[in-house]
Amino acid sequence: MHRRTLLAAALAGAVVTPALASGTARAADPGPSVTRTGTTTLDAQALFFVSYDGLVNNNAFQKNGLLTYKGYQYAVWYTADRNAVVGRRALGASTWSTVKVGHTLRYNDSHNVISMGVSKVDGRLHLNMDSHSDGFTYVKSVAGLMDNPGGLSWTASRFGAPQSTLDGLALTSQFTYPQFVSTPDGRLQLSYRVAVSGNGRNALAEYDGTKWTNLGEWSSATGTYTSEHGSSTARNMYLHGIDYDRNGRLHSFFTWREQNGAVMCNSGGITNHDTGYVYSDDRGRTWRNNAGTVVGVTGGSDKVSVTDAGLVVDPLNPDHSLMNQESQFTDSAGRPHAIISYVPGRFGQCTTNYVANRTANGRAFHVRRNASGTWQKTEIPVPLNSSQRTKLILDKYDNAYAVFPFGRIAGASAASGYTDWRILFDGSGLNAFGEVVIDETRVAQDGVLSFMYQEKSSGTTPSALHVTDFRLPA
Repeated sequence: MHRRTLLAAALAGAVVTPALASGTARAADPGPSVTRTGTTTLDAQALFFVSYDGLVNNNAFQKNGLLTYKGYQYAVWYTADRNAVVGRRALGASTWSTVKVGHTLRYNDSHNVISMGVSKVDGRLHLNMDSHSDGFTYVKSVAGLMDNPGGLSWTASRFGAPQSTLDGLALTSQFTYPQFVSTPDGRLQLSYRVAVSGNGRNALAEYDGTKWTNLGEWSSATGTYTSEHGSSTARNMYLHGIDYDRNGRLHSFFTWREQNGAVMCNSGGITNHDTGYVYSDDRGRTWRNNAGTVVGVTGGSDKVSVTDAGLVVDPLNPDHSLMNQESQFTDSAGRPHAIISYVPGRFGQCTTNYVANRTANGRAFHVRRNASGTWQKTEIPVPLNSSQRTKLILDKYDNAYAVFPFGRIAGASAASGYTDWRILFDGSGLNAFGEVVIDETRVAQDGVLSFMYQEKSSGTTPSALHVTDFRLPA
């Protein structure tokens, strides 16, 4: 408890004290800016239903629902008749070519998202979809499709039949949250959760161009967590992301969700607590805390646990409706950044209605490790006006951009130490429902912030699904 108190005090100071410069920004570097260059329509009548306060086509935790590779952009969604579709366009083109991949959504569950990944070793596109604590559907393209998009037609024949395994590898009967990540050596990894919310474990599988291998679980659901209200002996780790930096380090921020509601001040809240951080320098086989101490081995008996020391970088008890699965990014020097959000203590020390309290008083915070290795935290002065998630990207100058629900964009400069957050685009005219899906891969390739959003609707009436683009500083 003493360590956590000291860390809390240090972070509280970082919120109100001007942050140190990032160490990479120069006086001549431009600050953050966005210039909207166009919007395209993926589907005028995309599937629409609300569950868990979100949409199946626009859950911000998808990785990736939108991606760019070798001059083409790809998007995935469900049509009004529940067909899973993948579309592509040449960057800058106004129209998309679409293919149905042979699967229809089973349930009205917004967590049953579609995620994409690229195995650079053989040029395949991979899709994992329609899973929430049960089985999944997997589809992959022919080899080379992603390497020669201009020369290969975009047809259903380029994709294999839907599977309930990874080419015969059965992972778990309780599978959720697929996240593909391309490794620096061209392989493709799949991050996923085994079991259920409040009692689950994170795991990894890896594709080498020939076959999939299950690397195993790396986080633990066991151990005792005690708050001032009560204790819990089961939980799951929710990832804010899983990303390689340019030096090959794998980063992951996370929050814990406890199974036992006794840890909360009120049953109307949510049991998420603490922001943690781990990294791996051996492609996800071994996990270390911020100090470099090994805290878990994938597939081994020692897994990352709530009782491990040195995991928490921003302590917070379960009484503030902390969001899970928010956002992270790494800067040009490989330093980790994250967006977290919750109801700050100035609005009370006990949230009693998760959605209502976050909508009324939720705020987002930028958490990052600076050049000296110190963790710093800055409140972004933009009310959430939503219970949902905010996304983070950094441009070539390491300026930070937070994309809020409804497509609002705020930015802060690296030169200021990320203390000058301001609104750059207010979302006017989008009529966006809430969360947006960011193309995390496009920013580095052509300096464009691109996100997918769906227009507001009601009930189960389909609505338009769009991609909008913003040019960042050149």
